[in-house]
Amino acid sequence: MNATDSGIIEFEEGWHSPRGRAIREVVFGVHDGLITTIGFLSGVSAASAGWRVIVVAGLAEAFAQTLSMGFGAYLSSKSEREFYQREIARERLEIETTPEKERDEMRQIYRSKGFSTDEIEMVVARVTANKELWLKTMMMEELGLIEERFDNPLRVGLLMGASSFVGAFLPILPYFFLDLRWAFTASVALAVVVLFVTGAGKTFLTRKAWWRSGIEMVGIGLLVTVLGYGIGRVLGALWR
Repeated sequence: MNATDSGIIEFEEGWHSPRGRAIREVVFGVHDGLITTIGFLSGVSAASAGWRVIVVAGLAEAFAQTLSMGFGAYLSSKSEREFYQREIARERLEIETTPEKERDEMRQIYRSKGFSTDEIEMVVARVTANKELWLKTMMMEELGLIEERFDNPLRVGLLMGASSFVGAFLPILPYFFLDLRWAFTASVALAVVVLFVTGAGKTFLTRKAWWRSGIEMVGIGLLVTVLGYGIGRVLGALWR
């Protein structure tokens, strides 16, 4: 394998690394927070709400979004880790109580991969000589579970919540500095820039075209903005 091949493999695996997963969580958090808030602001602006209503309701939505995303990510990651711990305890018990059955399962796994009988016996003998290695091998080969892929729930929750708050708060910023007539326009413009940068930035690990990813993120944001504005106009007209 030459240096170029090694670099490509490392680059392609980046999205599955801890750093890659962290970037994924930040992108998702910012994107979700920003899209939700800009859609909300579009609706209340179209309904001709006052400055106080827009800002107070927007901040309330931003904090609610932060808590929802943070706790949701925490509980999801915690459930995944608990599932892994349960499975590893079950597999450990099977190795302790029915070792020969586990050896046969390992033989079947490597037989399906095309290993010869002699190679299978050599691998099984070497792996089962170390119980921790045996346990990790069975978890990976039989169940497809690798401990390194299960992140710390608290870290995931905090990262997701923080990035979601940043995304949700940014569209509200213009309302603190600009007249109400221009604040919404500035909010949409800021959202477009952030969405494009976020979409383009994630291609550092995905290896997709940066401009295409950026435009895709902007397109989703503008669609939500138009829908939110349209719904706000209709509801505002009906309730007058």
